[in-house]
Amino acid sequence: MASQSAPGDGAELGRYLRARRTQTSPEHVGLTPGAGLRRTPGLRREEVATLAGISIDYYVRLERGKETRPSPAVLDSLARALRMDDQEHQHLRELAARAARYIGEPPPAPSPTVRPHLKLLLESLRPNPAYVISRSMDMLASNPGGLALYAGLDDWPVKHRNLARYLFLHPAARDLFPDWDRQITGCVARLRAVAGTAPDAPDLTNLVGELLLKSADFAGLWERYEVTGRKPAHKTFHHPQVGTLVLTSQSLHVEGTPGQRIGVYTAEPGTPDHDALLLLDMSAPAISPGSQLPHPPS
Repeated sequence: MASQSAPGDGAELGRYLRARRTQTSPEHVGLTPGAGLRRTPGLRREEVATLAGISIDYYVRLERGKETRPSPAVLDSLARALRMDDQEHQHLRELAARAARYIGEPPPAPSPTVRPHLKLLLESLRPNPAYVISRSMDMLASNPGGLALYAGLDDWPVKHRNLARYLFLHPAARDLFPDWDRQITGCVARLRAVAGTAPDAPDLTNLVGELLLKSADFAGLWERYEVTGRKPAHKTFHHPQVGTLVLTSQSLHVEGTPGQRIGVYTAEPGTPDHDALLLLDMSAPAISPGSQLPHPPS
């Protein structure tokens, strides 16, 4: 089990294991807490090692980033010991795969350029709000309703229009989402999942660094290292222009453009929610041809 990778390659794997361990209670894994005060929350390292059937020394090396080549069987045992769900288990495998290979210079961020036919697709989806976002949640392009749905987002310069930044830093976000706490939890989980396998990518580190400095809510959720935030099928908006809307959301990966996704919100025709979408679309300012992110955000 000796490590053969460059020092430090397993740091992110170790951080993830430590976060999951400290947030897993003994009761959750069927252990009876012993007498006396536990100095740290969650499970002890020796408890995880015992549950996973590995030595305590080997587990400590994993958490410290000194062991970077755990076998698939060890990963599966750790996932069972820590009661990981399928998404958490897959993230553990991805971190281990990254730790096991040499990591040189971080790859460049995916291009923020949105292809012309995607802009036509966004336009064809009206009055349904739709947009293209990057892996770091920059809004790269949108139709009028897609931008107007996030009340106040158009107040910001194009290069700062990022949905994570909006949720945590825009004063309108808490009023827009009645379940704001749930929205930010899911947002951080999605960013954590992406950043865990590309921790040095500038588009991600710049955004995370900014939010860690400016939002205590973000910092607290980031520390938890959760990667399984669930995106609800229906999302409620308390919009200042058109009132309350309950919309169905859908996210689609864009083929041939790594990291880009299309987000679309719909409502059943003939319903008050659909009428509100029509009003939002008609009242929203037109999107100029240059209203996409021309360069990676600074």
